[in-house]
Amino acid sequence: MAKEKQVFFCSECGFEAAKWMGQCPSCKAWNSFTEHKVTGKVHSAGRMGDRPKAVKISEVSSAEESRIKTGIGELDRVLGGGIVEGSLVLIGGAPGIGKSTLLLEMCRNLTKNQVKTLYISGEESLQQIRMRGERIGISDSGLLLLSDNSFENAEDAIRSSEAKVVIVDSIQTMETENLPAAPGTVSQVREITARLMVLANQLRVAVFIVGHVTKEGTVAGPRTLEHMVDSVIYFEGDGNSGFRLLRAEKNRFGSTDEIGVFNMTDHGLEEITNPSEMFLSGRPKGASGSVVVSMEEGTRAVLVELQALCCDSSFNMPRRTAVGVDYNRVNLLIAVLEKRGGISLSGADCYVNIAGGLRVNDPSADLGTICAIASSFRDRPVPEGYVIIGEIGLAGEIRGVRSTLRRVKEAVKMGYTDILLPASNRTKELDELEGVSLHYVSTLQEALAII
Repeated sequence: MAKEKQVFFCSECGFEAAKWMGQCPSCKAWNSFTEHKVTGKVHSAGRMGDRPKAVKISEVSSAEESRIKTGIGELDRVLGGGIVEGSLVLIGGAPGIGKSTLLLEMCRNLTKNQVKTLYISGEESLQQIRMRGERIGISDSGLLLLSDNSFENAEDAIRSSEAKVVIVDSIQTMETENLPAAPGTVSQVREITARLMVLANQLRVAVFIVGHVTKEGTVAGPRTLEHMVDSVIYFEGDGNSGFRLLRAEKNRFGSTDEIGVFNMTDHGLEEITNPSEMFLSGRPKGASGSVVVSMEEGTRAVLVELQALCCDSSFNMPRRTAVGVDYNRVNLLIAVLEKRGGISLSGADCYVNIAGGLRVNDPSADLGTICAIASSFRDRPVPEGYVIIGEIGLAGEIRGVRSTLRRVKEAVKMGYTDILLPASNRTKELDELEGVSLHYVSTLQEALAII
């Protein structure tokens, strides 16, 4: 059954409203709203026997969802082990970061494994897609292409192709004839995403949606878009370097703690299976303010270089700058260092940075941050071969962290011989490790005395 309803759209920006308004709250245009009749579907409840019934949780099958391997290990890691059939995945990232390249490489591997794949583009022509595909070696595969921004045409192609994996690049360029609004508006994005979700469930096809991002770095469009999809993945990186990070902000089929690391080359994206080596490459030796900390990302530990720089301030209020770490956390640690460590930083500017463009939210980097600041302030380098692990409380105590054994093994694998870690994390397994010296500390003063 179909039902008509009245909807008002702004002719300038496509903003949707339930009633007429004198001024558009989005673009501030006056007298821009026009009335439209929109046909919406009304789902019939049907017979009583057709209605779903509540079942006991014990009667629900606990079998795991079948997954399709993408052939890209780092992408499979972030997705939770592969592509889940019938899932809807949203991938966001800055323009030119490599979203389309990553998905085309995924299509290349899927078609090699005889998985029928359809790539729908509303931004590029078929020739442009083929030129980019030739660069990564995809021109001879059986990938299906469609260049059209009409969702009705895209829906017909999805149904007729019987593809198992579909990529829509991008959701902001698609439009449906059911709505008079312009492509990319809130109403268009929400309607098309809802219909893609229905298609994914009905046909058991995995759908990847590419979404543009705002200047704040979040996916453009309504926030409900992120609630509708099964997974939200961000592709991040510095445009001046080739390193790219793939991170899951939401994942109904896996962990959100995993990251995938790539390197952008002339021939596409290359996986980096040892992120610690990449993040520590180019680390200066004998420089004050440089320490190595261990952070946990999902099922693996990663070593990164944390840098600090302290210098005399020329202002009445010293500057505090943090890149890659939480700014408020750095201010808190500076206060602890002044109160419990006896180092006055009231007349010094402090800058803290994570080399490599990674973001660190793990509190186990607290002790490393304080040691780096103290090292720079006193201009005394931290001894070579040290990895620093530990969370710091306001009383100056060193608190334990999780997965200590995994972190220490990663440090040993990378050739580090001395580990500074909380005394509360001491275990028999750690003491039995060979080729490494473990320095257990319980207070900030003990840590600073060793370093």
